[in-house]
Amino acid sequence: MEGVEEKLRGLSIARRVHPEEPTYLLDVSLQPAAAAAHRACDGSLRLYVRSHRRTQKRRSLLGEFHGHDGPLCGVTFARTFPYLLFSGSADGTVRAWDVRRPGTEAVQVFRSDPSHHFCSFDVSCGGVVVCAGTEQVNEEDSFLVFWDVRAAGGRALGVYSESHSDDITQVRFHPRNKDRLASGSTDGLVNVFDLSRGAEEEALQATCNSGSSASSVCWAGRELDRLLCLSHDEGLHLWDLGQLDTDEPLTIFSTPDARSLTPLADGGSVDYLVGGSWLEEAQRLLVVGGRNSGELHLMECDEKGLRLLRTLQGGHASTVRCFLWDAAGEALVTGGEDAQLLLWKPGGEELTSGKGESMKSTSALKLKSRPHKKHGYQRDKKAA
Repeated sequence: MEGVEEKLRGLSIARRVHPEEPTYLLDVSLQPAAAAAHRACDGSLRLYVRSHRRTQKRRSLLGEFHGHDGPLCGVTFARTFPYLLFSGSADGTVRAWDVRRPGTEAVQVFRSDPSHHFCSFDVSCGGVVVCAGTEQVNEEDSFLVFWDVRAAGGRALGVYSESHSDDITQVRFHPRNKDRLASGSTDGLVNVFDLSRGAEEEALQATCNSGSSASSVCWAGRELDRLLCLSHDEGLHLWDLGQLDTDEPLTIFSTPDARSLTPLADGGSVDYLVGGSWLEEAQRLLVVGGRNSGELHLMECDEKGLRLLRTLQGGHASTVRCFLWDAAGEALVTGGEDAQLLLWKPGGEELTSGKGESMKSTSALKLKSRPHKKHGYQRDKKAA
């Protein structure tokens, strides 16, 4: 970890972007062709030039995409088609956009039953299969819906309907195995499937119980056979799927509240966990936590728990909602409720000055503000 740990410890702000219209930044995705995309809680998709040159003062806005009629539940670039950007929405569609033509309509629209409202989705590493998880339907069912991007018309291939009983908040394909899929739900279960086996009962390989609503799922480990699960109440669980065919327990580490595991310099702890990311080069699992003031804390996660690596200050002014580690550019990208998109690099020198003001103090956003949730798109289904 020494090389990457040294890079993390040397991170500082290299670039700061403020959208003209202030809005929460809830998700971000990168692609090799030097462009970045994020979604905002107003349902828009925005593209920025991704450059690590210090001569460029900020990321230039390439354009926007509009078309969804509901809140978005994620964005991701297709690995095999770097100019294809996918977005999922509570409007019951997953859409594919050609980033070479900003402002145009989606090149593909994937739909299923009209009763389905998506709250998670992903694209397989082979770029062929799309899977989306629905909100709970009729207070008892939830579905994993599958499409083949090569099929015309955007009709679903089929669904899995027996493995979850509440909103499916996470869908994550394996980074190397196109047939392996993990899903997490507010029912507390994290399921692992082998899609090559076809029917749901045969495809279900493992069910791990987090004991609470799952907010984030991440593949990790040298063989990418481990699963990290974070819960909405800040629990942390690490499972070893390599033990599936043995008598050894799957659980490597588990705690119902991970916030106090890494005491900070002032004796306090993080207020929330943002998510996790497997650092392939370093062969280590990175977990990012934060404070409501915008302070970020980078931690290593293993069988011993969490270990603080670096604290990032002077960047965000409120809760951070998303992050990505850009291995190629050796940079960290973060977005949050203060409407800022930040690029952190080792030895970075910010060319624009001034810490952004928290959007929580902006009256124009009062109608959009909400308590911190990992999946801010989730609707309140029960009446008060």
